[in-house]
Amino acid sequence: MKEFNPDAIRNIAFIGHGGSGKTSLSELMLFTAGETNRLGKIEEGNTVSDFNANEIERHISISATPLHVEWKDVKINFLDTPGYSDFLGQVKASLHVVDTAIAVVKSNDGVEVGTEQTWGFVKDAKLPGAIVINKCDNEHSKFNDTLEMVKERLSADATVVTFPTNEGINFDTVIDLIKMKAVTYGEVGSKSVTLADIPADVKEEAEALREQLIEKVAESDEALLEKFFEEGTLTEEELGKGLKTAIINGSFLPVFAISSTKGVGSNDFMDFVVNYFPAPNERGAVKALKGDTEIEVKCDPNGEPSLFVFKSLSEQHVGELSIFKVYSGSVSTGNDLENVARNKPERLGQIYVVNGKNRKEISKLLAGDIGAVVKLKDTHTSDTLCSKNFSIQLPKIAFPDPVIRGAVLPKTKGDEDKIANGLHTIHEEDPTLVAKFEPELGQTIVSGQGELQLDLAKKILRDRFKVEVELAEPRIPYRETIRGRCDSSEYKHKKQSGGRGQYGHVYLKLEPQPRGTGYEFVDGIVGGVVPKNYIPAVEKGLKEIMNKGILTGSVIIDVKVTLFDGSYHNVDSDEVSFKLAATNAFKQGFLKSDPLLLEPIYEITIKVPEEYMGDVMGDVSSRRGKILGMDAEGPWQIIKALVPLSELYKYSTHLRSLTQGRGLHSRKFHSYEYVPKDIEAKVIEEYKSKEEE
Repeated sequence: MKEFNPDAIRNIAFIGHGGSGKTSLSELMLFTAGETNRLGKIEEGNTVSDFNANEIERHISISATPLHVEWKDVKINFLDTPGYSDFLGQVKASLHVVDTAIAVVKSNDGVEVGTEQTWGFVKDAKLPGAIVINKCDNEHSKFNDTLEMVKERLSADATVVTFPTNEGINFDTVIDLIKMKAVTYGEVGSKSVTLADIPADVKEEAEALREQLIEKVAESDEALLEKFFEEGTLTEEELGKGLKTAIINGSFLPVFAISSTKGVGSNDFMDFVVNYFPAPNERGAVKALKGDTEIEVKCDPNGEPSLFVFKSLSEQHVGELSIFKVYSGSVSTGNDLENVARNKPERLGQIYVVNGKNRKEISKLLAGDIGAVVKLKDTHTSDTLCSKNFSIQLPKIAFPDPVIRGAVLPKTKGDEDKIANGLHTIHEEDPTLVAKFEPELGQTIVSGQGELQLDLAKKILRDRFKVEVELAEPRIPYRETIRGRCDSSEYKHKKQSGGRGQYGHVYLKLEPQPRGTGYEFVDGIVGGVVPKNYIPAVEKGLKEIMNKGILTGSVIIDVKVTLFDGSYHNVDSDEVSFKLAATNAFKQGFLKSDPLLLEPIYEITIKVPEEYMGDVMGDVSSRRGKILGMDAEGPWQIIKALVPLSELYKYSTHLRSLTQGRGLHSRKFHSYEYVPKDIEAKVIEEYKSKEEE
């Protein structure tokens, strides 16, 4: 495949709700541009982008897939992203490297929650955007209603570029307001496209919409606006230049009518992508760090080479690949580059351009282009590679925080290493799935974006790594502390069984500390009643028992312990004896000091449409939650609350159910608070029962 300069490259990502037709639209583009010789179908499991076995089985996209076509001497790189919120990390990674985001919306259902959510990412990233109103061949297609919903929920700058003349089951023609022609498409797969004059019955509508388009473009530039007011129109050259400027600055959001399954509208869409979407060198320089200094990295093929890995693949029939975008210079097979963040050298193996699982070797890629390299040794998703005399770090991907967690329980003992390796590989492919062994809980906790993502990880462990696991509710990292004090707790450890015995004797005082102060040990011994060389053993015993806990096996916090008296034996005393004496004295004193249990409290931020606010707030209260406040964000209500972690298991799933899929939430640790007495008694009883078992 030939090399493309930055001005002949377009990088776009398809985003939107699950089932909106992103994968079908990708298929249509590949077929229209001659990259494939047939239109694949999701139901038949033969699409280029959904090649993963789990995607084929479930008929959904799980991973963002890099694809490309050549159209009118321009290379269009496009990423087909998943629509389910469990795989938002794939969308975030894709938007990090493209220059335009295309939201795909169903003409019959309008703007759905997945589209609203991912469009929020587009706005945060200040990316140019566009809208494809897909499935205009549906018998219940409502193009105009959907357009109004787009303006209301996504952007008031949405402006029609193509619209359907005969939406519904006979849909085959769009009016292209740039060409001012009626474009009729032949049977699916025929690639037949006919341009004709706009029919009389829609001529007036087309002229009115073109007038709106020109006015919207003119608003993006003062000189154009002045000319528009003076002459009432713009020249074709002014319109073309103004369109690109308006799209780049975000003041113009082009809208296209398409049927991805009937093959209608693809040529007009790709013509527009090539002519008016920004090339990577037209978006401005990217800020990066060179040491502690912020510098600008220009998309210049003659500059020093730098690339950014935004995705890793480890599929059996694909092999291990790192998918990257070249940000500056050019990269070739055999290049020696540097991973500054990890201080590791990397040599590039064979470079490819990919379409799903299909890949073609290429000797060189220039700035702005997207490609793949056989998986690198010490480089991972979100890492930068650069030449040694251009040691930079490009901005990392801001992956969403986990909203669900589960404990991974192996079905067979001895599989722990296999499970750990498998989870590490899954994390490499999807960094939003995080696995970590928690020594305090004695469990491997896996966290992610939703139940489907966790269930999929379990299935991958079984199918690819041949280990069976169960996902269970994780233990809660409670904390134990005291509210009262114990002025004296004595324990004498004395053992004599022939020969040298054991002897350790201590008096401890226990006092509560302010929350967050932690553990404090005070050596209050005077007169050498406990020799100095045994004091460290006393403190070691105290630390061990505080890590093990007494009520529920949880860590003990915020206690001040003073060793103020004791005795020793010249022959029988040793460190072990004093350690055991301290442990038992602490246990006794702890139980006399009004012990209690603390639980982790999380601050959750819930985003819901107003009509669900009452139900959601009632549900939060039923989970022992405390509402902190509410705020409005467009059509959304933002609820902030404090909720115990023990009440948040599978909350993301419950919230989706409660709000018909439109509720979202994020969470972060806030503090530890007292557990209510009735719940505390239940937790302690459950712990004792398990210990007895």
